[in-house]
Amino acid sequence: MKTITIKGVSDLPDAAEELLAEAQARQATIIAFHGAMGAGKTTLVKEMCRQLGIDPQEVNSPSFAIVNVYRPATETARGTGPETVYHFDFYRIRSVEEAFDFGYEEYFFSGNLCLVEWPEKIGELIPEDALNVRLTIVDEDTRTLEIED
Repeated sequence: MKTITIKGVSDLPDAAEELLAEAQARQATIIAFHGAMGAGKTTLVKEMCRQLGIDPQEVNSPSFAIVNVYRPATETARGTGPETVYHFDFYRIRSVEEAFDFGYEEYFFSGNLCLVEWPEKIGELIPEDALNVRLTIVDEDTRTLEIED
């Protein structure tokens, strides 16, 4: 298990870069973010998207929509990262059947990057090769990010 300590917002770019590099090294297209409410899952996703060339102002928690679709803003960014990023938030989902209803498999198996918040709500649907990341609140400013093997 790899552990990264984020001591404040200024550490986010390095943590996001390391996480994206880990996903690329493992050829993981699904990154599952585990953590309590307020742990910083969406904030980390926003920084990762920024590094992929996506306007961070477009990145919001898809709590009510379940999935948001993002595309890099520039040709340069599109040439170095995924063409499309899917950002999921399963917090409000009540059953696995709801994921089937909106066709989760079309997203998960598209080959595009899927950033998944609250994956435990659909645990059995998360592929075994997903990159699991656990965010833990240490204090008001500090978070521990654990990347599971």
